[in-house]
Amino acid sequence: MNTSTPTTRHEWPFELRFRSLFIEGRGYAFPCDPQGKVVLDSMSEPARCNYLYARAMVGREFDLPVVTSH
Repeated sequence: MNTSTPTTRHEWPFELRFRSLFIEGRGYAFPCDPQGKVVLDSMSEPARCNYLYARAMVGREFDLPVVTSH
C-alpha cells in the first residue's frame, strides 16, 4: 500500500458525488482525490458495491459525478 494514500474518510478533502436524476437530495458520495479517483481497496464491501452501481447507472438513474470539497 502506498503510504501517501489516505486510508480514512477524514483524510480525503474531496468527494465524488452521484446525484439522482429523479429524486432531489438523493444520491451517493465517495471519498476521492481532486481528479475524482477513488481507492476501491480502501472501501468497505457495501461502499464498493454502491460505487460500482452508481457508476454503472450514470445517465439512467444518476447524473454525471461531480468532485466537491467538504
